[in-house]
Amino acid sequence: MLRYLFDLIILRKMAIIVIFLLSIMIGCQPEKEKMPPNFLFILVDDLGWTDLGCYGSTFYETPNIDRFSERSMKFTEAYAACPVCSPTRASIMTGKYPARLKTTDWFGAPQPYNVEKHWTRNKPLIPAEYIEYMPLEEITIAEVLKENGYSTFFAGKWHLGKEGYYPEDQGFDINKGGWERGGPYGPGKYFTPYGNPKLEDGPEGEHLPDRLAQETIDFISIQKNNPFFAYLSFYSVHTPLIGRSDLVEKYQVKSESVDFEGEEFIPINNNRWRQVQNHAVYAAMVEAMDEAVGRVLKALDSLNISDNTVVFFMSDNGGLSTSEGHPTTNLPLKAGKGWLYEGGIREPMIIRWPGVSDPNSVCNYPVTSTDFYPTILEMANISLRLDQHIDGISMAPLLKGEEKLSRDALYWHYPHYGNQGGSPGSAIRSGDYKLIEYFEDGHLELYNLSKDIGESENLIEIRPEIADSLYKQLKQWRLEVKARYPSENPAFVPE
Repeated sequence: MLRYLFDLIILRKMAIIVIFLLSIMIGCQPEKEKMPPNFLFILVDDLGWTDLGCYGSTFYETPNIDRFSERSMKFTEAYAACPVCSPTRASIMTGKYPARLKTTDWFGAPQPYNVEKHWTRNKPLIPAEYIEYMPLEEITIAEVLKENGYSTFFAGKWHLGKEGYYPEDQGFDINKGGWERGGPYGPGKYFTPYGNPKLEDGPEGEHLPDRLAQETIDFISIQKNNPFFAYLSFYSVHTPLIGRSDLVEKYQVKSESVDFEGEEFIPINNNRWRQVQNHAVYAAMVEAMDEAVGRVLKALDSLNISDNTVVFFMSDNGGLSTSEGHPTTNLPLKAGKGWLYEGGIREPMIIRWPGVSDPNSVCNYPVTSTDFYPTILEMANISLRLDQHIDGISMAPLLKGEEKLSRDALYWHYPHYGNQGGSPGSAIRSGDYKLIEYFEDGHLELYNLSKDIGESENLIEIRPEIADSLYKQLKQWRLEVKARYPSENPAFVPE
């Protein structure tokens, strides 16, 4: 009996020792490396600052993006680097201002050597020359992510150069629909047949936003166990103004109940400026885009990768409010696409960084489209490339709850006439104040955006000391980036 008890005690001690040693061994095992975050970047074309329910629209219905906003940080003072598309798109890809890249107008706009064939031929100024492609020498954010093990995917509108400068030439493994055209101008426009050499035609009746969403879903489904960068760049809601018939009918009925006092349009320079959101076709385009966004976000949830996927949502310039159908208004912001006023450059922007940014949070600090590049690198724990994204600052601190970044000012340089009525000029925003210089006559406009978001009161005579300081800063910046300027038009004949 004593022998049995002795053996039992020995066995227990040995068991304790084994358990102890196993615990040490387990504790010494290296922790399984966490997979880098995935990135889904959603860019909408020509979407205005107030074109979403979560940004104040009561006419357009965007339930999917509104729900996404509730799980994300919403930025109220986010800016595109230019009031038109191609320059902003290049700024996202490179982290540089369009003025530094010399990509200051949409690719295909008039150049000084062919302006006589354009409607701007009898303007006081000849527009500045610009580069009609995103230079291959630039190291795009897609190229950096690809170098660091990411699978890269592009779907939709590219508009950053002709063949040889397509997405597959700039760091993307897969390209579905990206080429030089700035809109869906094929036989079926927003419906198949697309006439797009980079996107096969779908079955009869297929709608382009749905197709781009499905291509994106297919990609992330395949890559769900690998880090990926999916860039979904909608052609919506750019012209041509064409919507699904069921949604158009819905909003035609809804528009009849819009209660609006005042003029539907008011003059702005020589253009008409829409004052109310009640355009049924445009509303249908917005809702169809929202449905497509919802499908992709739902796929992230279904694949159980939402918690490791950072999602960005933004527009490339302001809503189209002063020409080409005048389909929307950006009120309370002034004007829209093609203008240096807030309506042309302030955008809806939402970022969801799971586990870091607080759900349903709001950031009121000014940021711009050059900031995406360093932000993505910091999120992915990839070394910053300061020489490349020289004009961008990581937004990570803001997403972590800090109130501001170490930035003095934001800049814009648009030495061209916009199709929508805007004139050549530059702008600077520092703190609450924004200064615009117009090149035709050199006049300056100064606004306090904290008190006058609609830029209705020019303070140039009231606060000359602020205007002088900002103007000096603006001129110094243009020297630094070697900005190009328009020239006098010797053929100009005043009407």
